[in-house]
Amino acid sequence: MRVLIVEDERIIAENLQKLLKSDGFESDVANGINDMYRKLEKNTYEVILLDLMLPDGNAINEIQTLKNEFPDIGIIVISAKSTDIDKILGIELGADDYVGKPFNPREVVARVKAYLRRTKGIKEVIRYGKLEIYPSDYVVLYDGQKIDLTAKEFEILKLLAQRPDRVYSREEILETIWTDEYDVFDRVVDVHINSLRKKLGKDWIITVRGVGYKFSKKGDAQSSENERL
Repeated sequence: MRVLIVEDERIIAENLQKLLKSDGFESDVANGINDMYRKLEKNTYEVILLDLMLPDGNAINEIQTLKNEFPDIGIIVISAKSTDIDKILGIELGADDYVGKPFNPREVVARVKAYLRRTKGIKEVIRYGKLEIYPSDYVVLYDGQKIDLTAKEFEILKLLAQRPDRVYSREEILETIWTDEYDVFDRVVDVHINSLRKKLGKDWIITVRGVGYKFSKKGDAQSSENERL
C-alpha cells in the first residue's frame, strides 16, 4: 500500500513517513502542488495526505481535480485551516477525511487505515518482519503459517506489539487483559508470556527485570543471530 504525503514541512513529513513505514506502508513526499502531480504521474497511490497551504498555492482548489482524475485515491486533508467551514468545504469538494493541525501523526496513520478498511476492505495488520498480527480476526501468521494462540495470549501479544519498546508491568497487563476477572495473580501473566515465547520464539518479548515485559521489533533479526551463534 502506497501513500503520497503532500506536505512542505519536512519534520511533519518525515514523522508521517516513519510511522507509515512501521505500519507496513510505502510512502513518497511531495513538497508542493506541482510536485504532487509529477509523482501521481509516475506512481500509484491508495491515499493522499494533503496539506492545503503549500508554497505554490492553496491545494483546496485541487481536491475536485484530484477526485476527477484519480477517483480511486482517497484524500485525507491535513491542514492548519481547521475551522468547521474549512472542514465542511473540504469534504464537500471531495475529501474523504479532514485532520486539523496540530495533530498526532499516529492519528493520521489511524485515519489512513480506517479509510482503507472502510472503502477497500483492507484489514488492519501489525507487521514486524515475518510476523503478522491481524487484530480484528485474532489471527497471527509467521512466515505465512498460522500460529495457534489462546484468546488471552493473542490479547497480550497485540497489547505489546501495538506499542513496541514500551514496557508494561504485570499489573498493567492484568488490568488490561483480565478486566472482568477477579482473584487473578500476576503469575498468570508470566505463564502466558512463556507460552507465547514457545510458540513465536523467545526473542519477540523481552523481560525488563523488576519492571515487566516489552515487545521487540527485532525479534526476527535476534532469532537469526542466535541461530548463527
